[in-house]
Amino acid sequence: MNAARQVSAACDCAALFRLGRDVEGALRMVELFDAVMPQVEPQAGAVLLQAMLAAQQRQDWLALADFLEYELRHLIEQAPRAEM
Repeated sequence: MNAARQVSAACDCAALFRLGRDVEGALRMVELFDAVMPQVEPQAGAVLLQAMLAAQQRQDWLALADFLEYELRHLIEQAPRAEM
């Protein structure tokens, strides 16, 4: 999955949380993180993941959606890309 598709997937996942579809959003979030985390800086990824999990535990779906749409997007865009 390339960076543009990852950003799109993050925005789609955020939309699910904003619509109250938290179970579906959580499933997609796991798939997204499996694709994104190996590419981002480990410390920044861990900090963001911790914040997102805390929001999920509080059932703060809007904060979680914001993390997905803005913070994760920033990490994806800042991730180094392998030259092909």
